[in-house]
Amino acid sequence: MTLPMTVPAADLPARVRIHEVGARDGLQNEKSTVPTEVKAEFVRRLADAGLTTIEATSFVHPKWVPQLADAEQLFPLVAGLKGVHLPVLVPNDRGLDRALALGARRVAVFASATESFAKANLNRTLDESLAVFDPVVRRARDEGLHVRGYVSMCFGDPWEGAVPIHQVVRVCKALRDMGCDELSLGDTIGVATPGHVLELLAMLNEEGVPTNVLGVHFHDTYGQALANTYAALEHGVTTVDASAGGLGGCPYAKSATGNLATEDLVWMLRGLGIDTGIDLDRLVATSAWMAEQLGRPSPSRTVRALSHKEH
Repeated sequence: MTLPMTVPAADLPARVRIHEVGARDGLQNEKSTVPTEVKAEFVRRLADAGLTTIEATSFVHPKWVPQLADAEQLFPLVAGLKGVHLPVLVPNDRGLDRALALGARRVAVFASATESFAKANLNRTLDESLAVFDPVVRRARDEGLHVRGYVSMCFGDPWEGAVPIHQVVRVCKALRDMGCDELSLGDTIGVATPGHVLELLAMLNEEGVPTNVLGVHFHDTYGQALANTYAALEHGVTTVDASAGGLGGCPYAKSATGNLATEDLVWMLRGLGIDTGIDLDRLVATSAWMAEQLGRPSPSRTVRALSHKEH
């Protein structure tokens, strides 16, 4: 395999934890049902490639995300993976009940930074959705679970346009006050640019939200995902969400294209001398395999480039 030359940059983290979202966020938008065993094999191969945080599924009502209706069947197939955290999405108390019944130890709630997306995604106002999450997060913490809070539309909203930074900070602080251990800042429609990323991170710090609880989740709609990730790294962020093969979008935001591809991220981080613990060969092979299961080429540039060299 061709690998990038390693040229470390000053003042970047020595190690980055990649929060792999391909099995959940990546697959949830697929129109054709992906067999449960294929999903389980995908998770197992991702773990074999060195990923240690793999978001497995969502305990949302099957009516809303039919692709993930098999959460109860899938989770036990992968729960025994050693050294791997398997977070699951829980939208409400019922979702948390289902996750707890299967022994999940990491859960996530999915909030919005805007009224329009809260209405489209959750069918509630922003404040109403936060009120629903509050008892879920508190009960999860009482059960000893690690809780992640996703904040979508942090940088732009297809209905509202630019999102005021203070509005994003308010939602992040509310989730922290509930007890979320970690926050993921989502650029759901991919409109962020590096200066915007740095400004939001700085304001969060000023308002008492430390960098070490923040992760970033960029979509590549305008080709900015890696540039935005680099800006976050410069600020000291060490958790980056990515999706193997660049799978995914957002069913409630039609302008959203795929997530940042995990392979593209690993290629950049390897060139910067930043450790991820990931075997890029195995990861590329995994995404190429998954692309075959889905019947189309991988959107990841790195997967395409390295797969072409193999052949």
